Amino acid sequence: MAKSLLVGGAASSVGKSWMTAAVCRHLKRRGLRVAPFKAQNMSNNSYPCEAGGEIGRAQVAQAEAAGVEPHPDMNPVLLKPISDTQSQVVVHGKPWRNLSAKDYYQQTDYLRARVAESFERLLDRYDVVVAEGAGGLAEINLRSVDLVNFGLATPFQVPVLLVADIDRGGVFPAVWGTLGLLDPADRRLVRAFAVNRFRGDPELFADGRRMLEEKTETPCLGVFPFAPEIHVDEEDGPLAFAPTELPEDRPRIAILRFPRISNLTDFRLLPWADWIDRPASGDYDVVILPGSKNTIADLRWMKERGLDQWLVRQAEAGAHVLGVCAGYQMLGERIDDPHHVEAGGTEDGLRLLPVTTTLTRAKTTKAVQARLADGRTFGAYEIHMGETTPGAEGLQVGNVRGTYLHGALESPDVVEAWLGFRPAEPVGKEESYEQLADWFEASADLDLFTELYL
Repeated sequence: MAKSLLVGGAASSVGKSWMTAAVCRHLKRRGLRVAPFKAQNMSNNSYPCEAGGEIGRAQVAQAEAAGVEPHPDMNPVLLKPISDTQSQVVVHGKPWRNLSAKDYYQQTDYLRARVAESFERLLDRYDVVVAEGAGGLAEINLRSVDLVNFGLATPFQVPVLLVADIDRGGVFPAVWGTLGLLDPADRRLVRAFAVNRFRGDPELFADGRRMLEEKTETPCLGVFPFAPEIHVDEEDGPLAFAPTELPEDRPRIAILRFPRISNLTDFRLLPWADWIDRPASGDYDVVILPGSKNTIADLRWMKERGLDQWLVRQAEAGAHVLGVCAGYQMLGERIDDPHHVEAGGTEDGLRLLPVTTTLTRAKTTKAVQARLADGRTFGAYEIHMGETTPGAEGLQVGNVRGTYLHGALESPDVVEAWLGFRPAEPVGKEESYEQLADWFEASADLDLFTELYL
């Protein structure tokens, strides 16, 4: 059976996704075939797999770091919030049900079985499986319904690496408190801890490291530096690329910050854009309506805030308006929801494009190669529940455009063709993953690490 490791956190946003990607690239360098895994993920940033279905964007980045093709088994349960109380539950890459948190927890046995199926398949196919936990390891109120932390590690006896973020402060209670709250059977699986995002000379924390090791009777894998120069796609972050110098001829861009915004990585090449949630002063050169996990609710949110009329005025003043996926649907005449995919009924659109959308139960998830008018090609992808007529590839009416293609604006060629200027080229992903592995190997006790996953 393959070896495995779970990268868990002392809290949310301590760098679990980052550390998991670093471990994946490090093991790839060792010549091992590695698979990332996250049993349950909550994110509206997803990506389609060639095998069909969608998974969280962080697991896609981890698969890229490992040098393997992303697969639905790497994220068997994906929760995509559609409101403050309900999420679409995606199982093995396909929409399953829309559930409240209470109803979701009643499905624990079914979902745990699906997680086990995926994990076992990966164990059979790879040398090492590197799992990422969720939230904090010591969420003791949720232990009985846990799928992703010790709900995975304990039945499969997966060694655990605990990651804590020293930059936020409180690293001592974070590490010691987490370990102290665990049941003995879970506690025994935590083989090491890592101190992440340290600023300055790590030797200054030598006493702190020693104290934590003594208090917890657990070795420290390493003190890892804060590294803002390395950019990797994360679960909920909008940008994996932020240039230090912005182009002088950049247009003034506004992106609407929908409450249920999705696929934020679409805008990695536009880091100077204004993210707005209410009408802004002045005229913009470009206004973008991004993707959304709840099209009708976010369209109504626009209307309640007067952003619909503001958008019309911006278009009349000459702004280039682009709707991506749900934003494309909103620009049309109306959105029909006969199957209650979202709210049900019909909602009038912004009437800036002569199209009509019908929301459907079936979900489109596919990667595509698209072509510009001058023949240049670029990669993109579709993830949507709805059919728009006429034309699902996009429609131009004057200075208003719509498309179902996520990822188009991640291509400098597309930005150049559309806006007339070429954005700074991002650091290549392969270079970023190599930098990430260098970061890991420079600070980790590699002999101890080998003992962890073996």
